[in-house]
Amino acid sequence: MEDDNKERQQAELLDKIHSLSDLELAVLLSLIAREHCLISTEPDFVEDLSKELCLATVKTFGLTPVIVPCHSQTTLDEFAAALLVPVTPPNSPLPNNNNNNNHHPQHYHSHRSVPSASESYFSSKHNVPGSSSSAHPPPPSQQQQQPPPPPATQIANVVLAQNLDHAPRAVQIQALELLRARRLFTRTSVQTAPKQFLFVAVVGAESGGQARVTHHLNDFLYLAHWHDPEDGFAYLEEQAEKEWASAGGFGGHMGKIEVANNNNDNNNNDGDDDDDDSPYAKADDDRGSIDLGSSVVKTGVGSVANSGLINESYHSALSGPGVGPGRLGAGVSLSPQLTFHSNDPTAVGPTEGLEPPLLPESEVAHLAHLSLSVCVDIDVRRYQMNIVAFLRMHRAVSGGITPKATKHFEQLMRCLAPLHGLDFVTPALVGLAAKKVYLHRIEIVASPERERSMQWGSEPAAVEAMLEGVGPEEVIEDVLGLVAVPQ
Repeated sequence: MEDDNKERQQAELLDKIHSLSDLELAVLLSLIAREHCLISTEPDFVEDLSKELCLATVKTFGLTPVIVPCHSQTTLDEFAAALLVPVTPPNSPLPNNNNNNNHHPQHYHSHRSVPSASESYFSSKHNVPGSSSSAHPPPPSQQQQQPPPPPATQIANVVLAQNLDHAPRAVQIQALELLRARRLFTRTSVQTAPKQFLFVAVVGAESGGQARVTHHLNDFLYLAHWHDPEDGFAYLEEQAEKEWASAGGFGGHMGKIEVANNNNDNNNNDGDDDDDDSPYAKADDDRGSIDLGSSVVKTGVGSVANSGLINESYHSALSGPGVGPGRLGAGVSLSPQLTFHSNDPTAVGPTEGLEPPLLPESEVAHLAHLSLSVCVDIDVRRYQMNIVAFLRMHRAVSGGITPKATKHFEQLMRCLAPLHGLDFVTPALVGLAAKKVYLHRIEIVASPERERSMQWGSEPAAVEAMLEGVGPEEVIEDVLGLVAVPQ
């Protein structure tokens, strides 16, 4: 009976994993390994990507995220302050509101509430007859002059560093120090990262191989994932559909929501779309209407058959319908069930109205425990080392194949296995891990003169032709095609 319960729980956990989107899988793999990652998309969609990740971390993992916008003028103090969010005590009840404003619940963010005089543990001492505190209470003017204590803050569980590659080098070095030491030194305090802590560099680039930050921080990041805007932003789309439907279309009080679907500009004159004013009419034609009452488990969006993170396993027999393109502009608001810390739209945390997370911390810890017991066959290990050697010796590669990358390579191989219900690593998982670990690390030869074969008399024109159009993606595919796969 106990074995049957374990098998049933394991099957339920795998079903949850198979319902995740690529973005959620990238976050999950980073949480399992307790490492950090880089997620990129086209520059025009970086803000949408940050919001999608923000919603995913709240609804799927029950974590507190904060979006930290970065730019060329970001200072160290601004960056450090943006990482902090007010602390919400666990299981704190909502305050009673006698002004009939219950539709605007307040949320406490301090470590502990200050007890009133009647509730204080020391109230009997201060109320002793004849004591100075009771006989000579301080005048009201002096009581008002005492400033309230500053609200308690902590580093958010998930830091989404938006456009981190645009930040000054000093800011990126501070981010690296935070990841290494799990501490943040400010002018007035030392903040420690929470137990579940994930730092995501959200970067805009034309391709995944072009998305990177400073050299040392880049090498410290566990994996990289490229999100194609054509794959859509499931949570943002679902939220916009719900708000649009609840408002009765754009004519209601929610008419300020702006949905910027770039594909609609070319179809404004089509007669077929005149009867449907839904913001996702075109997307609905491709993928069917979205169920407004659906749960956080997105049907089809994260099916393993369409997942760029786990679909290449030889042992994966999973399938499911995909979702067509969908795009959102920066004007779409987030869920009203998400409360913004200190009226700051870049920080968001869970509130009372949210459903329980799909994958709580206990299940993430279980997957991490399973990854530690994954076996790697000697032939698979040799295959992994051959890939590393071929990458290092590739003519188009000038660097990036570091010992840290090799360590992350093995970590990701092991973390991918439990997501397939396996306790061993397959060659397909090795190849998939290589694509995610080295995508942001591989450095391409900058000019033909730096290509190593020039030392033995190669023609510059021939070398230039060989390097034309070659990026990290092409190098990885080339190496995976050259290295013999164990049978």
